Order: sequence, then structure tokens, then C-alpha cells
Amino acid sequence: MSEFSQVEVAFSQGNLLVLNAILAGMIFGVSLKLTTDDFVRVIRQPRAPAAGLLAQFILLPAITCLGTALAGVEPQLALGMILVASCPGGSFSNVMTWLGKASVPVSVSMTAVSSLAAIVMTPFNFTLYGYLNPMTRPLLREISLDPASLLLLVGLVLVAPLLLGMAIGKRHPVLAERADKPMRIVTLLVFLLFVVIAFAQNLDNIKEYAARILLLVVVHNFTALALGNLAGRLLKLATDERRAVTLEVGIQNTALGLSIIFTFFPEAGGMMLIAGLWSFWHLIAGLTLALIWSRQSSNTGEGQHV
Repeated sequence: MSEFSQVEVAFSQGNLLVLNAILAGMIFGVSLKLTTDDFVRVIRQPRAPAAGLLAQFILLPAITCLGTALAGVEPQLALGMILVASCPGGSFSNVMTWLGKASVPVSVSMTAVSSLAAIVMTPFNFTLYGYLNPMTRPLLREISLDPASLLLLVGLVLVAPLLLGMAIGKRHPVLAERADKPMRIVTLLVFLLFVVIAFAQNLDNIKEYAARILLLVVVHNFTALALGNLAGRLLKLATDERRAVTLEVGIQNTALGLSIIFTFFPEAGGMMLIAGLWSFWHLIAGLTLALIWSRQSSNTGEGQHV
């Protein structure tokens, strides 16, 4: 029996539907201003998106698996970290990129491509590295995770609202322009409220583990940011592009992670704590970086335009 079993994370079907609706709303809001040009840009200028996708879907999950195994991180916490590392970039990274005077076109392109790639890469990485880590393998076997069901969930809450948002944005560009930022902010605040309520229901238990789990989250998030920055440097990206890649890799879609936890791992309190604390910490870290960068000059003025 895990020491985190006392942390109640089992949600009603109604609450799970609310969480999935919030996640779909976040992706829908991001995609309202996406166009086919954002995908074409990846083909014409592939270096920056390639750097981000390399760090996002290859390096981060692999290093997370290796690090948690070598450090002997408790199975639920380790599996939660692997899950977060397997998720695509978070929808709020575009706003942080703009605040940090980084390249918004690169950030938007990466968000679009990573959200589509996630329908395959998130289930694949989570299942692969969950089994490769000897600490988490028994937990996955106990749950008997169905990769097809996981793939279906990711498709419904990521790809479907992304395509719908693009279609509506193309048909109603003025509406998309007006709704873009409010949708991002409102859905983010609603999601954070959802997490706060979940944490409030387990406040006493969370206090017991907070310091220990927060350390794992901070180190993990720093690793993600560092990998994004390193990938950008290896491909010799301009400063504003490297900053965009850094934020895109460091701001994870923890809403997707929580949806997967509540659907497939309703008794895994440790996983919920990891994903929940990530939801707050990566915003703090990302906003801090953005504010620091906003006071510095970047190589180009590209990132100053939304």
C-alpha cells in the first residue's frame, strides 16, 4: 500500500467531465488564432520547433525516467513525474513568451505541433518510460493501462478542440481576435481554481508531503527549462527563439496530466500531488523568467508582437 493512499483523489464522473471541459477550453482558446501558416512555418523554418520537440518529447521523458530510477523516487511520485514529462507544452506558454519578449511565432508553432504530436507521443512516452523504470513498472501493471483508451482521451481533449478552434477562428477572425486572450486567462484561472479545490479537500495530507514533493517539482521543472535552453543553444537559435523554446518545454500541460490521473489512476494520490504542484510552480517559474527577460534586450524585435 502506498504512503499516498490516504490522499483522496477519486473524483465523481461529473468532476472528471468538468476537468476535461476545462482542458478542452484551454486548447480551444489557444487554437482560435492558429492558422495553417503556423504549421507551414515549421516546415519552412524547422530549427526552432525541432529543438523544442527534441527536448519536449525525447530528452525530458528519458531523463525523467533515468533520474527517478537512479534517485529511487517513490513509484507514485516517479510515475507522476514521467506523466508530466510526457505531456505537451502548456497553453499559457504563448502569453509568457510574449511577456518575455521572445518569439511568439515560434511558441505558437510549437504549441500547435506539440499538441498534435501529443496524441501519439504522450501515450507512447508515458507507457514506455513507465515500464522502463523498475520502480514504476509494477504500478502500471497493477493498473493495466490500456494505451488505446489513453490515446482516445488525448485525442478528444487536445486534437478535437484544437481543430474546432482553428475552424471557428478561420470563419470568424474578428471574434477569434477578441476572444483569444480572455479565453486563455479565464480557462487558466478556472483550472487553477479546480486544482485549489482538489488540494483544499486534502489540505492536512498535503502539508505532510508538500516540502518533499515541491523539491521534486522544482528540480524537475528546472530540468525541463534547462533542456529547452540547451536544445536551443545546440541548434544555435537566436535569443528570442531560444527563450520561446525554453518556455514551451518548461510550461507543461498539467491539466492533461491531471485528466489522465483522474481517469486511469484515481487512487494515485502521489501522482496528483506532483501534477497539482506543477500546475502552480511552472507558472511561477515561467512568469519569473518572462519578467527577467522582458527587462533585457533580445536579438530581434520579433517576439514583441503577439
